[in-house]
Amino acid sequence: MKRRKFIAASVLSSTFGVATAQNMFKTADLENEIYELKSYELTFGGAESALLKYLKETLNPALKILSGHDPLIFKEVGNPEPKKLWSLFTYPNFEVFQQCLALQETSDFIEKMSEYTASGKIYNRISSSLLRAFDGLKQMLNPIKEAGLFELRIYEGQNEDAVRRKIKMFNEEEITLFNKVGLAPIFFSKMIVGPYQPSLVYMLNFRDLEHRNETWNTFIYHPDWKIMSSKEEYKNTVSNIRKIFLEKV
Repeated sequence: MKRRKFIAASVLSSTFGVATAQNMFKTADLENEIYELKSYELTFGGAESALLKYLKETLNPALKILSGHDPLIFKEVGNPEPKKLWSLFTYPNFEVFQQCLALQETSDFIEKMSEYTASGKIYNRISSSLLRAFDGLKQMLNPIKEAGLFELRIYEGQNEDAVRRKIKMFNEEEITLFNKVGLAPIFFSKMIVGPYQPSLVYMLNFRDLEHRNETWNTFIYHPDWKIMSSKEEYKNTVSNIRKIFLEKV
């Protein structure tokens, strides 16, 4: 058992670095993190700078005090219409998530966001999802050093059992293969509140699009993937895949 763990740690260390490998092996002792994923559909000509200033200078620092995490802010790659910003907030558990919600209702916080709320209509709507980390990776990992491209993937299942089986596939086999071929995850999660249920959501990061395509090709043609994807228990687990390409703001 110790030898297998040493070999696995060596593979992770060579791929992602010692700190990341150690973080992943500590995951069994940790709580499953909670993620709040938001997309802001911006209005044409809206004060995007005011929203970014609010997120970076007001909301993010306030939530970090309680959560201990720096929220991530992204924009979609290219020139999508309508334009969107995305934010990803991390909470160690539901209790801290509730504390962060309560914080945003305090008079002090409302006063600090007054400049933002006075900026008029910045976005049409906010779409939010609440996610719970997989047992196979209970805590979010830091991006790779050269990360320039983030891929958000949403796997929809035809029913709850399909998603349960796909999550089992990730926890028991697929995450290991991701690590082996160099697909660098940020997080894996089940959507517990959101628009695409039943589903799971995860995020990967790459240097650029070329790096992304090369690594996915390595995964797709890997013999381990051929074996696991042919297993009867994992068939018909994904009915639709949504892919969103992002870059940090």
